[in-house]
Amino acid sequence: MTVESLFPRLEALLPGVQKPIQYVGGELNSVSKEWDAVSVRWALMYPDAYEVGLPNQGVQILYEVLNERDHILAERTYSVWPDMEQVMRDNAIPQFTLDSHRPVRAFDVFGLSFSTELGYTNMLTALDLAGIPLHAVDRTDEDPIVLAGGHAAFNPEPIADFVDAAVMGDGEEIVLAISEVIREWKDEGRPGGRDEVLLRLAKSGGVYIPKFFTVDYLPDGRIQRVTPNRPGVPFRTAKHTVMDLDAWPYPKKPLVPLAETVHERFSVEIFRGCTRGCRFCQAGMITRPVRERSITTIGAMVENGLKQSGFEEVGLLSLSSADHSEIADVAKGLGDQYEGSNVSLSLPSTRVDAFNITLANEFSRNGRRSGLTFAPEGGSDRMRKVINKMVTEEDLIRTVAAAYSHGWRQVKLYFMCGLPTETDEDVLAIADLAKKVIATGREASGRRDIRCTVSIGGFVPKPHTPFQWAAQLGSEETDARLAKLSAAIRSDKNYAKAIGFRYHDGKPGIVEGLLSRGDRRIGRVIEAVWRDGGRFDGWSEHFSYDRWIESTEKALADEPVDLAWYTTREREYAEVLPWDHLDSGLDRDWLWEDWQDSLEEDGAIEVEDCRWTPCFDCGVCPQMGTEIQIGPTGKKLLPLSVV
Repeated sequence: MTVESLFPRLEALLPGVQKPIQYVGGELNSVSKEWDAVSVRWALMYPDAYEVGLPNQGVQILYEVLNERDHILAERTYSVWPDMEQVMRDNAIPQFTLDSHRPVRAFDVFGLSFSTELGYTNMLTALDLAGIPLHAVDRTDEDPIVLAGGHAAFNPEPIADFVDAAVMGDGEEIVLAISEVIREWKDEGRPGGRDEVLLRLAKSGGVYIPKFFTVDYLPDGRIQRVTPNRPGVPFRTAKHTVMDLDAWPYPKKPLVPLAETVHERFSVEIFRGCTRGCRFCQAGMITRPVRERSITTIGAMVENGLKQSGFEEVGLLSLSSADHSEIADVAKGLGDQYEGSNVSLSLPSTRVDAFNITLANEFSRNGRRSGLTFAPEGGSDRMRKVINKMVTEEDLIRTVAAAYSHGWRQVKLYFMCGLPTETDEDVLAIADLAKKVIATGREASGRRDIRCTVSIGGFVPKPHTPFQWAAQLGSEETDARLAKLSAAIRSDKNYAKAIGFRYHDGKPGIVEGLLSRGDRRIGRVIEAVWRDGGRFDGWSEHFSYDRWIESTEKALADEPVDLAWYTTREREYAEVLPWDHLDSGLDRDWLWEDWQDSLEEDGAIEVEDCRWTPCFDCGVCPQMGTEIQIGPTGKKLLPLSVV
């Protein structure tokens, strides 16, 4: 039965909200298919505002992969701002997709991609607006399967009450497999209803269905066990890994936004995964192994993407782009191809030890010489050893000296506060380092207009990392350390004006810590925050720490656990962690040994990058049937035509 567009009802209401353009749809390269011409229908959501959600690479890739199949339809939806939410509630307009303005509840699958846990309250808003029951147990055959993906889905337990399913890892292949299971079930007449199709997905071993698992707790609040409660459901659910990135050169037709967005560029993911082994980095751990795109595929993707979109900037994305085995040839090839044009190239944050001036010059050929960004993460050499960020102070000073002497004036440095074993001295070392960077820049360039911006983020322990057992630093302690650092930077008049200082206070990090390492009991907290008006918690102007604290105290009042239990408490090896039954490929004992190596009294033990050394037995490759895939291929970008 055809599902009609809601736009005729919506259009007259749009002048009454801010930025109505973000609810209109019709972007270049968007897709709108006939409802009755397909058998499986997906509504894809990045649970944040249009300006953040539209550029999201993961959603764009899945949108295109699904829509390339004749029997599948995929449309997009994003979080609506509070003013639009009120208009929709007042006029009984449900959560709608942008492409055809169809109600989200009419689709077969409602897929949400979470890159951060702070989007959970936005999911509840979307479910409620859509008319989909908040709790999975209350849904009927008339409701879509609510599916979570993205990095936060590696511990979906805090949202287990609200989602029907979760998928870990790369989405390109699994969304097609899920679509096939749904198509077969529908073709058979939907036997067994909703439970049957969920059971079929669970038995595949690649889709986690929370309601098919029972969690038992010990009297002290720790988890005793997590076990399947249906026959045929495997004890562990595995992540998905796409092994040939050249076979998936998406996005081929990038979406071009109608309203201003946070990134307006064509992005090419030049490789996936990272084996540098930074102990705090969940993204690096859960995306192993490294899989490179070939230089020829990168060149073809850039040429096609610019042609299809009209963008004037190309971002070469990955967790550490300068580590691509052919990055020099990629940069030179693209530089040659687009020299003299209006196309500029950019690399995200670059590792200090992977940076070189030749590379930087290639990326600034067309006159764009913006600031360089590096992420030492720890202020002292000791701290960087603890987190396995193998960059010395000498490395950093040598790199910035080269940059400043070649005409750069601005350097941004990213650090973290609250890392395991950190002391006040480690944090104050950031001020000393920043002053040395300015002094080096002035000497190397012979100029005084040298700038360095120091940005500080709070450390949040994440699942599937060696630091998953670590205690998080409390918000008050974090703020006290940052105040001392600010004073140290401002106290030296010779450098104070040359150093910019940006930081977030410790409060949002505590809430993120609660959500990232929480279990199913945290679902009550999320719902209480949402019912109290919690929306857009990733935005500082909307975030309320007091609301989260009060909701946590009320929701956990009858439990032997509290906020501190989830955040500032160190875990023991024997404790069952909420995500232990979810298989990221990483061996638990290997993670524990790496955690212990970071705590060595004589100094943390560093672990090399296994791309260039023998295997360290993290477990991913043998367990997942994968392998590291890197060049060089020996090929060149050209014969792509010079623009």
